[in-house]
Amino acid sequence: MDRLAMLEQLVAAKPDEPFPRYGLAMELKKRDRHDEADAAFVELRRRAPDYLPSYLMHGNLLELMGRPADAAAVYTQGAAVAEAASDEHALSELRAAHDALGGPA
Repeated sequence: MDRLAMLEQLVAAKPDEPFPRYGLAMELKKRDRHDEADAAFVELRRRAPDYLPSYLMHGNLLELMGRPADAAAVYTQGAAVAEAASDEHALSELRAAHDALGGPA
């Protein structure tokens, strides 16, 4: 069984567990299945809005897809979650990614 199939099975078995869904989104991104990866990240944030790694990686994907405004929105949402969780490292990364876009804060 390949990695993608394994991750799909894990997500089906435990749909509200964030790590398998995150792995699925990342595997789809790696395979250049960007629209599917985007949908997986959206669903991950819907089910586990406090799962901080999803914000930076989803924003990176949206940048790759040529959607900088959407990426900025995801980084901003993630920064709010990081701030609420007192996660300075994640907050710093998300702010840096947002600032690198060059748009308004």
